[in-house]
Parts: sequence; C-alpha cells; structure tokens
Amino acid sequence: MKEIIYLKIDTNNMNEKSLKILEYNKIISMLSDKAHSQLGKALCESLKPSNDFSEVTSSLQNTDDAVKRLLRAGNISFAGNKDVRSSVMRLEKQSSLKSGELLDICDLLEACARVKSYLKKEHPDDEEDSLYHFFHMIEPLNSHASEIRRAIISEDEIADDASSELKSIRRHMKITNDKIHTELTRMVNTTYRTYLQDTVITMRDGRYCIPVKAEYKSNVPGMIHDQSGSQSTFFIEPSQVVNLNNDLKQLSIDEAREIEVILAKLSSDLSDHVAEIKENSKALTNLDFIFAKANLALQMNASRPFYNIYGHVNLKKARHPLLDSKKVVPINIKLGYDFDLLVITGPNTGGKTVALKTIGLLSLMGQAGLFIPASDTSELSIFDSVYADIGDEQSIEQSLSTFSSHMKNIVEILEEADEKSLCLFDELGAGTDPTEGAALAISVLSDLHKRKVRCVATTHYSELKVYALKEPGVENACCEFDVETLRPTYRLLIGIAGKSNAFAISSKLGLPSYIIDDAKTRISEKDESFEDVLTELENNRVIIENEKAEIEKYKREIENLKSDYENRQKKLNDSRDKIIREANEEARSILQEAKNTADEAIRDLMKKENRGDVRSMEKNRSKLREKIDKTNSKMSVSKSEGPKKKYKPSDFKLGEDVRIISLNMEGTINSLPDNKGNLYVQCGIMRMQAKMDDIEFIDKPNIIAPGMKFSTKSSSSKSHGKSLSKASTMSMEINLLGRTVDEALAELDKYLDDAYLSHLSSVRVVHGKGTGALRTAVHNYLRKVSYVDSYRLAEYGEGDAGVTIVEFK
Repeated sequence: MKEIIYLKIDTNNMNEKSLKILEYNKIISMLSDKAHSQLGKALCESLKPSNDFSEVTSSLQNTDDAVKRLLRAGNISFAGNKDVRSSVMRLEKQSSLKSGELLDICDLLEACARVKSYLKKEHPDDEEDSLYHFFHMIEPLNSHASEIRRAIISEDEIADDASSELKSIRRHMKITNDKIHTELTRMVNTTYRTYLQDTVITMRDGRYCIPVKAEYKSNVPGMIHDQSGSQSTFFIEPSQVVNLNNDLKQLSIDEAREIEVILAKLSSDLSDHVAEIKENSKALTNLDFIFAKANLALQMNASRPFYNIYGHVNLKKARHPLLDSKKVVPINIKLGYDFDLLVITGPNTGGKTVALKTIGLLSLMGQAGLFIPASDTSELSIFDSVYADIGDEQSIEQSLSTFSSHMKNIVEILEEADEKSLCLFDELGAGTDPTEGAALAISVLSDLHKRKVRCVATTHYSELKVYALKEPGVENACCEFDVETLRPTYRLLIGIAGKSNAFAISSKLGLPSYIIDDAKTRISEKDESFEDVLTELENNRVIIENEKAEIEKYKREIENLKSDYENRQKKLNDSRDKIIREANEEARSILQEAKNTADEAIRDLMKKENRGDVRSMEKNRSKLREKIDKTNSKMSVSKSEGPKKKYKPSDFKLGEDVRIISLNMEGTINSLPDNKGNLYVQCGIMRMQAKMDDIEFIDKPNIIAPGMKFSTKSSSSKSHGKSLSKASTMSMEINLLGRTVDEALAELDKYLDDAYLSHLSSVRVVHGKGTGALRTAVHNYLRKVSYVDSYRLAEYGEGDAGVTIVEFK
C-alpha cells in the first residue's frame, strides 16, 4: 500500500537546537493532540520538515484535500485504530489470539467501516483527490468484525451464543449450580444449622462449602478445604454435594476448552486476512495523521502556502501560531526578491523577536506539510536548513557568558550555512562593547550576504542601519512604536530604519528633562543628525499613510456611489423595457382581435351580398365601423391625431401637461427643447425623451380630491400643473393584505405614483400586523421614495399598527 514518508532535514545538533528555539516542538504537540489513535499520535510526533520540493508539495496537497473533506462532509474519528502489530505477527504464525486482542482487531475493522462510510458522504461527481487511494484501499471485513463482536462481550466475558456447545455447557452449569445451592441451603437452614459458624454458603478452591464450628467438624461428613485463621471454623464440602461439585468442576473445564476452540476459530478466520488488516492499519494511521494536520489548520485559521525553489519568501498577514490569534498583529515579511538580508530595528518589546520567530517557525511548518497562519497568497521557499540564534544562551555549566554563547552559535552557523539556508539572528553582536559588537555584526552579515545566504537579523546598533542603507541587497525594517502611548503597534515596516526612542520613552516615564538634555549633548553630531533623518522619515511615512488611507476611503465611497447609480439605472431600464413590452403585447392582442372581427365581417358581407340583402349589409357595416372605432380607441401604441399646429421651442415651459402622441402617454415637461428639438417628459416614474413634433399640450380639469388643499388657480389658466386626472377616482387607501413582499411593493410603487400625480396629500397603506415582515418592507421602501414627506403608524381607531399613514411633499 502507498505510504506517506516524510524525509527529514539533515539534523545536526545545531539544527535540532534551532527547532527547539523556534518552538517547533510545541506545534508538534498541538498536532499530536488532534490525532485520535496512538499510532496517529506517534506519526505526528515523528514529523520533521522536509527539504524535498516534491514531498513538501505532496504533503501540503494531502492536508489541503483533508481540509476540503472536513468542510464538505464534517469531522471523522479514527479512535478505533488500535496498535495490532503484535497480534498480526501471531496470526501470521497461526497462533490463537486472546479475547482482548480479537476485540482490538474488531475495533480496527469497525473504524475501517466508519471511514468507508465517511467516503460515501462525498458527492459522486467529486473528482478523486490525493486521499482517494487511502480510502479505497481500506477493507472493513464487516462479517469478521460482526462475528467477533457477537462472540466476545468483553475481554473477560464470552457470549453464551458464541457456540451451541458453549451454550449447552453453561446451561448445565446453571442447573448444577442450582442443585448445589438448593441442597446446601437446606443443610444450612435445617440439618446442620446448629453446627455452623454462619448460615452462609461460601466457596473454597472452586468448590462450594459451609463454615462449620471446629467442635462440630466430625458431625458434618465431607471434605475439609480450608480453616480460618483463628482455627475456630472449618470450611467443609458436605458429602452430599461432592458429586455435584465434581460435575460443576468438569463443566468449568469443558467451558474453558470450548472458549479456546471459539477463540482459535475466530483467530483462524482472521489469519486468512492478515494482509488486509495490515493495509487497514497503515491506511487509518496515515489518514489519522493527515486529518490531524487538517484539523490543526482549521483551528489556526491557516492556509496553504505556495512554494518555490528560488529562496523567495513573501508572508502576508502572518501570525505567530503560538500567540492568541485574537490579539496578535499580523505582519508582512518579504525576503529574497530585491534583498537577501533584512535588518530589523526598533525598541525593546516592539515585536522584533516575534517577527524573527514567525518567519522561522512558519518556514518549518510549511516544509513539514502543515498549513501556516497567513494569507492564502503567501509564498515560501524550500530551505535545506533553518538556523536560529535567539534568546539568552548564557551557560554557567560551560562557563560561557551571553556573548560567548551567542558567538559559539554564530561560528557554527558560519561553518554550515549556504545559499540554501535561512539564518535568523536576534540582537546580533549584543552583550559586548557596542562599537566592537556592531563591527562584528556587520562583518558576520556581510560574509553571509556575499555567500547569498537568506538572513534576518534584529539589532539596536545604528551602524547596522547605515550598513543596510548603503549595501545593495540589504534592507532595513522596523517595528512601529507609538511614542504618545508608549506602546508598540507590532507592525513590521520594511524599507524603514527604526529608532530606539530611548529619549522619548524616558521622558514619558518621568525622567527629568535636564538629564535627557545632558544625554543628547553626549551624542555625536553625526549620530544626532542620523536620528533626525530617521525621525523626519518616520513623520513623512505617517503622513503618507494617513493620506493613502483617506484616498482609499474616497475610492470606496466613489465605488459605492457608482454601484448605486448603476443599480438604479438598471432598475429604471428594466421598468421601461417592461412597460414597452407589455404595451406592445397589448397592441398585438388588440390588432389580432380587430383582424378577426374584420375577417368575420367580410365573410358575412360576401354571403349577404350574394343574397342581395342591402339593408342587412348596411346594418352590419355600421356595427363593424363602431367596433373598429372602439378597437382603435384601445390602441395604446397607435398614434393619435397629429398636433393641430406646429410648436416653437419658446412655446414649451417646464411643468406643463403634455401627451407623447406616438406612445399615447401623458406627463409633464421636464426639460426645454435642445437645438435638435428633443426634450424630456416625466411620465410617472419614467423620464421619456421625445421630439417637439410628437408632443401636444393637454388641458386637465382642476379637480379637488378629498384631503387635497384647495387650488385658487383658474381652470382657464395657461399654466399646466401636475396631473389630477385620476384624483376623482383615486382611492385614499391601498390594501396589501395577502400579498408577498415582492407583490406588495410592486403594487405600492404604482399606487404611490398615481396618488402623488393625483395631488393627494396623504394615503393609507393597509399591511396588517402579522409577523411585521410586510410592515418593515413597506417602511424600508417609503424611506427611499423622494416625494414622500413622512409616514407613521396609524393611531388607535385609525387601524393601529396594521396601517401606515403616508404624507406627500
């Protein structure tokens, strides 16, 4: 069967030490906790990073496929995957297994059946993934598992139904036991009652006895099996039950022999499937291990990194996996593109060491086939070795100071690191004279840089900042610090040299200003100038970032406005297309009706013409003319009579009532004619473009509807106000009860347009109480209507919460 083999990096003492420094073992412990079986946990604990590109990508693919299956079909348990290797070896030698061993194999086979059924949860159209062969290599052997479970109740108990012979033996044992108890009970309660120490039945050496006082032992014939410590009681097997006890003993021997036969039969059946059991154990162990990686990825909210062989590292929104994900600040780290060496500076407790450990630990996790807590577009490279010199390495036993201990590690790293290594240094050159320490740090980094080794180092030395500014392929970075709050932001800023902020922090903490001023005078002019430049750069960076954030905010607002405009335009176009489509459909229907009427009339006329019935023909022709006229009056898309006179652009005034002749639609002038004679007419919710030649003015009676304010304008006035043609028939109330939300809003939209054009000042919308969903939808819609001045729920006596009163502007 195909197994997953994880190759290990060539781990010398230094490299093993780096794994410990970077706390890789804690990740492995978290992974082991996710495994269900001891075999799976053991495989997790043996996991080491690999430096083979194909193995790393294959391992990550396994994890990726397991994550997808967990999200698609839920979790899966491998708890029944017992370690049965020793039992399988005994089966290969045709040995008989004990009941406990058989139960362990049964648990394994039942786990196989669960895993097999988990596979069936998958959609049949899903493509095969990297785990598919593991699932399909599993053979549950359901019949054997069922037989073991039927025959063996527990490690110490075999079921009566394991065989017919065992059932018969146990039935006879029960009968014999009953006989012995009946006889002894009679003796205890009657015959030998006065001779007994206690009126109880006990057992010695597997035989039933009664406790007889020492002075009466000769009065109870039988076999003495034991004596109490005080020698006052003898445990005698009465002669009357000796034969029954003998029978019971024989039956017990027969029972044990039959149990051996049953276990031997079950073992023999399994011995024919040793290969399948081995394969099942391997498959379950590997799947347990892979799904443990997947569960750990889900717990960490981790994602799969992309891998390259060019030494490129690009971690986006990376988080240290051992820190609280709700509190840790994600960082972005790049290495190996424009620069191979990154120098991180900044104040203590600012996050430099965390950033250093993050890049190292995530590299190890990825090469071990684990997902990393970073963005799914993050990229890592395959490193043959990861070296780390982090923390206080002072050793009293070896008489090494902090500096000496660090230097010993650095010497080992310089001896073994190459261009396929990743080196991490924390406070490089610290622990000795600052001038000498800075010089040593620059020399060490310069040597590694020349050898094209990927390095990340943290420092407080200004000399290293200058080195990073001058040297090609070396870049500065800093951990941001807020001087006002004296708190680090933990953001890693690449391309910017950090400040220690010692003076600012000391001042905030209350150090006297005269001491700080005196300290500043002791800094060389060159160093002070350099710090001033860094301060100016930091201030400029903050300003640029604020402006960038503001620009991004404006861009989002513009995008939202654009999206809102496009949605409104689409809705308007859809409404217009729907109205035109319905008008055309109605026109076709009317034309078809007219054609059918004409055809029928022609046939009748031809018949009657042949008979010479002139009066009847005239009568039918008159009827036909009336019907055609009536049909023509219904034609919403047919043209009305042309305008009786030509209009000039100066004749048109905003707000006048007009009719678009070609569409037979009424509205008000919304814009004056342009140089081509085109103008816009507002027809309800639609704004239509028309030509002057296709427009005619209309006069509408100034009807005052109920609830409307009285108009003092004369009906003969030249001004054409808003349409009131429907006011006389417009209802003051719309009933939306029984409608769905979509149906109700469509009806409400049309009704409000008609009511507003009819100059109604207010209307009632009946939506009922119910669950409140329709009322909420109506109120949300009313908030968006431009000509609605206000709305409110009706008061007691007006309809209460089941009615909304709408006031127009």
